[in-house]
Amino acid sequence: MKVLIADKFSEDHIERLRNAGHEVSLQPNLSKSDLPKTIAGFNVLVVRSTRVTEETIGAADKLNLIIRAGAGVNTIALEKAAEEGVFVCNTPGKNAVAVAELAMGLIMAIDRNIPDQVRDLRKGKWKKKKYATTKGLAGRSVGIVGLGAIGLEVAKRAAAFDMEIAVVDRPNRDPSRLQALKHLGARFEPDLESRAASCDILTFHVPATPETEGLVSRELLGLMRPGTVIINTARGPGIDEEALHEVIEEKDLRIGLDVYKGEPGAGDADFSSSLAAHPRVYGTHHIGASTNQAQVAIADAVVDAIESFQDGELLNCVNLGDVGGTAMTVTIRHFNRVGVLAGVLGTLREAGINVEDMENFILSGRTAGSAVIHVVGTVDDELVEKLEAVENVIAVSVSHR
Repeated sequence: MKVLIADKFSEDHIERLRNAGHEVSLQPNLSKSDLPKTIAGFNVLVVRSTRVTEETIGAADKLNLIIRAGAGVNTIALEKAAEEGVFVCNTPGKNAVAVAELAMGLIMAIDRNIPDQVRDLRKGKWKKKKYATTKGLAGRSVGIVGLGAIGLEVAKRAAAFDMEIAVVDRPNRDPSRLQALKHLGARFEPDLESRAASCDILTFHVPATPETEGLVSRELLGLMRPGTVIINTARGPGIDEEALHEVIEEKDLRIGLDVYKGEPGAGDADFSSSLAAHPRVYGTHHIGASTNQAQVAIADAVVDAIESFQDGELLNCVNLGDVGGTAMTVTIRHFNRVGVLAGVLGTLREAGINVEDMENFILSGRTAGSAVIHVVGTVDDELVEKLEAVENVIAVSVSHR
């Protein structure tokens, strides 16, 4: 396959792809406006922060797969990709430790005023009296919002600092994650609002979705205690920056940010943000996942995704439709012979039945198999008889979904 990598990628992993027979083009400086002019002829596109627009997907004549080298896919036009039959996959969890480390780093930097201390020392000023009074972290409460891989890694590190961990009590939480939180001594709160009102620190690790946009709202800020620390290493739109700016002084808030509304997509650019420039805000440059360890893990996952796709398997595909919406499931037991499935699909087509999803399983000995086909339309007794009459079909069963 022809693979376009539109961001930085290690030479070792490029070599792995080339050794597997892929033609790889590394173009790390491509912008979102460059991609539409470059994408023609490529089967796979790999991006980190570069935006993949509707225009890019529309200009792609051979594109089958987009891989986001990371977790968030809000920079990719998912609906357009689905409309054009292009799979979008990501590599979740591979940067979890790196982002968690940065979140804890921001918490410590705020508690000890580290950037301000560095600035004064560089100016030749000794201010021990000013900086000798800090609260410390042990015993303070940290509310973790978003308990995916990153949130759980933050919880582990907070527990190591003897901090009190507060999370939402959700009845459908994964049992293994629930057990891990209990092991860390987490306190379970009924909702986000209760954590905002009770915690010393709130750290956000949620994806960018319509539901999480403006999650740190004027109302939520109003519930926070004076002196609350807010950390956001997730996505910029999660914070109502205007509302935060209005209360930051009044409520004596301290803020640690790695992400911002309207932040540049390029690695180097001019950026003006009144929030980032505020003296109560410590900011970094959206580098939460940017450690060598994380990048190697992500690159490994990208190579795995490409090789699996070539073998007919999708890893972490984020734009698959829900086959649970199909009306019926048709199971075809058949001999493993040339043309049997073509005959089955042709019979369904002639009956006006749309196949939305199917999988064929070959049994031991390779004599026979079973095809599970999800369809939209009514498969009645007459059609079942026609399917059973297809050469090399053993039996047909139909179930309603």
